[in-house]
Amino acid sequence: MTDTSEHSRAEALPTPPPGCPAHAGATRLYGPEAEKDPYGLYERLRAEHGPVAPILLHGDLPAWLVLGYRETLDVTRTPSRFSRDSRLWADMREGRVPPDHPLTPVTTWQPICTFADGEQHERWRGAVNDSIARFDKRGIRRHVAECANQLVDRFCTTGHADLVSQFAEHLPMMAMTQLLGMPEEYSPQLVNAARDMLRGTETAVASNEFLQETLRKLVARKHAQPGADFTTWLLEHPSGLSDDEVQQHLRLVLIAAFESTANVIANTLKMVLTDVRFRASLAGGHMTLPDAVEQVLWDEPPFITILGRWAAQDTELGGQQIKAGDALVLGLAAANVDKAIRPDLDAPIHGNRSHLAFSGGAHECPGQDVGRAIAGTGIDALLLRLPDLNLACEEYELTYRSTMMTRHLSELPVKFKAHQPHLSELTICESTPAQPGAPAQSAASPATPDREPVATRSSWWRSVRKWLRRR
Repeated sequence: MTDTSEHSRAEALPTPPPGCPAHAGATRLYGPEAEKDPYGLYERLRAEHGPVAPILLHGDLPAWLVLGYRETLDVTRTPSRFSRDSRLWADMREGRVPPDHPLTPVTTWQPICTFADGEQHERWRGAVNDSIARFDKRGIRRHVAECANQLVDRFCTTGHADLVSQFAEHLPMMAMTQLLGMPEEYSPQLVNAARDMLRGTETAVASNEFLQETLRKLVARKHAQPGADFTTWLLEHPSGLSDDEVQQHLRLVLIAAFESTANVIANTLKMVLTDVRFRASLAGGHMTLPDAVEQVLWDEPPFITILGRWAAQDTELGGQQIKAGDALVLGLAAANVDKAIRPDLDAPIHGNRSHLAFSGGAHECPGQDVGRAIAGTGIDALLLRLPDLNLACEEYELTYRSTMMTRHLSELPVKFKAHQPHLSELTICESTPAQPGAPAQSAASPATPDREPVATRSSWWRSVRKWLRRR
């Protein structure tokens, strides 16, 4: 749950001036109700206001929550009306968003693509896209499988584990440290700092500074020792990014990849262990692991909301009159269950990627396929190692921690038959044997036309079918 200090800070903040009739008595998008049942809150707001609802942010700052699928697409696809430039925010310009506001880390303008539109966005986003495109997906899968097996080896002798704190939260950061060209030993510290910063606790500022300092040192090191990694490719990109621009984009990618991928892994594993519809689909052979991941992205997106649009002009949206300088929050989770596009929420969705889990328009997440590769390969490796996984509690006992933008499982306790570590025998993504003296290929290295690795030919369904037979 969000730290209680966040509420005390918010209550001390100045409230917006009177004269905002649309927000008189508006619902707060923070506090006990929003944390306990955000999905229920979204549906109540939809019933009361339609696809766009007046809400209050921390400090009772007025904003608009976009609940409708079509309205969300409208916002993401028309930057002339709804800009990503937070300097347009009227409350910030007029001094009602102080430096210690809980949302300052995600609303203060920075030299990164998520705060820009037009040519500046194209320059920054182009450097990010081009650098991500150089990743070798097969190399990523090899590395992720090795990391997953390392994590399993840490708890496989006990016969029980918490798949959130011991697996889902660590695997994405272990993968990202290599992709960014960082020492792997940084991973545990970065996990703690990233989680703390996203929760908005009293130590969030210190955690953010730790991340910034770590990335600042990484940029300096890559100037002296360039490599086949994301940091080096950003530094060498023809767009000529400054060191500060590179550092801020590294922070953006690291935080977004960590939070989104950790949540996807945890929620997909919960689905495998608890969802009767999922098991029935598997028994019929119709649902693959990628299908399961997409179902989770529809039903439980890693970011449930995104604060990041500001009205560039007076306009209308979903029947509401939006004023220039107003803040808008994209309700990604609410839009994904909008009955205008999903009349039957219980119907499985196979191969449909039109969800808004990664937002939409020009600012849609550029690294979503890397996230899918990390999640899918990690889950595959886990199930191959522990095919007899069972939930160690009742499903109703599972709890969530929620903030305004994220909702994730507190823990996912499981039990299984204990066994000794056998990492060397069970790494599933072995590369083609290297020639004597040939350097090992990095997960970040550009793709080469070598033989397809073992993992791409393995059958996740076969392993799960064996697991189902043993239940």
